[in-house]
Amino acid sequence: MKHILLICLTILMASSCISNKRITYLQNLPGNPEINLDEFIPYAEVQYKYILQPFDIVDIDFASASPELTEVFEFQGARNMRGGMMGGAGNGDLFYFTGYSIDESGKVELPKLGKIKISGLTEEEAKDTIQEAINTYFKEDVYVKLRMAGIRYTTLGEFGSSGTKVILRNRATIFDALAASGESNILAKRNRLFIIRQYDGGTKIHQINLHDRALLASPFYFIQNNDILYLEPMKIRQFGNADNLSSSLQLFGTFLASGLLIFGLLRGNF
Repeated sequence: MKHILLICLTILMASSCISNKRITYLQNLPGNPEINLDEFIPYAEVQYKYILQPFDIVDIDFASASPELTEVFEFQGARNMRGGMMGGAGNGDLFYFTGYSIDESGKVELPKLGKIKISGLTEEEAKDTIQEAINTYFKEDVYVKLRMAGIRYTTLGEFGSSGTKVILRNRATIFDALAASGESNILAKRNRLFIIRQYDGGTKIHQINLHDRALLASPFYFIQNNDILYLEPMKIRQFGNADNLSSSLQLFGTFLASGLLIFGLLRGNF
């Protein structure tokens, strides 16, 4: 009986252990060229520029030697509100109230200029389009600055926290996104991170391996605006999550020991 109990508990503990290789980032995986410490890793050449889409939010600012001219194109109090929000820590949607939303037809509405179509364009092309509209309206120099309202992405699955988040930078890595999301759960399949990426006119699903050090040279090392990141759970997830797994195993072990004890007592009576 003792041998049976010992074997069952050994099998249970062995099946519940998670190898460090399944939770460690940036390993030199077999079959890939080894990347040593302090070795220079060039970024992948990515022929990709984000194309503005309906319902995106863009920040549009104007500058001129005559402040009265720029006030014509701004909503009242927008600049002061933007400055106040910059001082507030932790505000992710900085431009939600102060930026310009692209409507379903792909246009933004600007004071005096009316609606201008900018969806289907890159940030630089959209800036030039609005600059041309400004130039036909005024003979004096009024300069336009247009940018996306940070990098907006969504996390689903085995992350520390799921939901839509915004990183207020022009460029962010996949590890920036993980850190901002509370990193990944210990029970996540780090070798199966799915990236659902928006392209002009459609969507693609990509898969990356966070264990692989070669990721640093991958075209998916940097996240893009409107990316959706999904992490699958390991099969061991059925026993409980990272917080209550040990409690679940202890309870299971108690039931197993009790069952074996009852079985032994009944067997001894016959």
